[in-house]
Amino acid sequence: MLGPVPPPQVDPPEEIRVRREAARRAGRNGDRSEIGQRRRRVSPGLGRRHRYQATGLLLAVLVVAVGVVLLGNLGKSSAGSSAANTQIAASHTRATRAAGDSRLGANGQTNAQTRGTTTTSGTTLSGKGTGRPGQAAVPILMYHVIAAPPAGAPFPGLYVVPSEFAAQMEALKRAGWHAVTLDQVQAYWQHGVSLGAGKPIVVSFDNGYQSQYTQALPVLRRLGWVADENLQLTGLPPSQGGLSQTQVKGLVAAGWELDTQGFSHADLITLDSEQLHYQVAVARSTVQQRYGVPVNWFCYPSGHYDSTVIAAVEAAGYTGSTTVVPGWAHPGEDRFRLHRLRVLGETSPEALLSEIGSIRGDPAAPSSYNGT
Repeated sequence: MLGPVPPPQVDPPEEIRVRREAARRAGRNGDRSEIGQRRRRVSPGLGRRHRYQATGLLLAVLVVAVGVVLLGNLGKSSAGSSAANTQIAASHTRATRAAGDSRLGANGQTNAQTRGTTTTSGTTLSGKGTGRPGQAAVPILMYHVIAAPPAGAPFPGLYVVPSEFAAQMEALKRAGWHAVTLDQVQAYWQHGVSLGAGKPIVVSFDNGYQSQYTQALPVLRRLGWVADENLQLTGLPPSQGGLSQTQVKGLVAAGWELDTQGFSHADLITLDSEQLHYQVAVARSTVQQRYGVPVNWFCYPSGHYDSTVIAAVEAAGYTGSTTVVPGWAHPGEDRFRLHRLRVLGETSPEALLSEIGSIRGDPAAPSSYNGT
């Protein structure tokens, strides 16, 4: 028999703010398009004719001969310079690609995993890259408990009943969406690895509630979809409705990506450097060793972050991190401030589809966030 399930950990003002934003966004059309223009500059060549008098003909011949020699030398010099520039550009391209590949390797992925055709154990990556970085933005949904809120729940909006969750996922699929992981999105953004036909979306779950395994997993498995689990390592034991290690391994075996929120859902912007290192870096290595997965993405607890927190997350080797700021994740924006859309309870499938569309053009996440 399970004891009382701890409520989702989030600041009360944060839930109020999200509810107000959801109401304000209703009916808003966030789709925007950008039209680029190319300009071409053409430099006309002008010819000049010189007339020489008969008495200076010999001098003119000498001048022409000297000019031919000089032009020949100039042409050789230009050719050499162009070749050198080409070599420099090629070296720069190789260095840039090597830097990107080495960063993937540091995050637990290899070049073969990114550009190969076989899914490697512990990672959700598969497929072959085109070498052309993907440019499409991708929305990231955020869920907590997939169950009815108990009486007196402090944050009932963070509970989504199973039938409601199933209806939302089915509506997404009918609308042309399909679920992918953050690692797959990064491979698409960096190497052009295909995300498949249709519209990609990331379905993420926070904290590590048991209902994510018992209720959400069967729905997603039926659709052939995967998800992203942001695991909290302590404070939510199985006896209180948290995931067991066996269930976490079951999610990984089902193709889910495993990332983390740290150990105890701490407010990272209030920690000293040693505590911050423990919550970010040690948490990552713990999940890696326990479950044999890369753990390339960090999820800010309650969405709180600042420049110090971002620096710690980057230093720990993560590829990026997710916030609670509404919007779509764009390839040209900071990977350590990716948007997410929190899905609240009693959100109809139609309202969810509308809300996803309305936040597409929202601005970049702020440089810091403390819930206000």
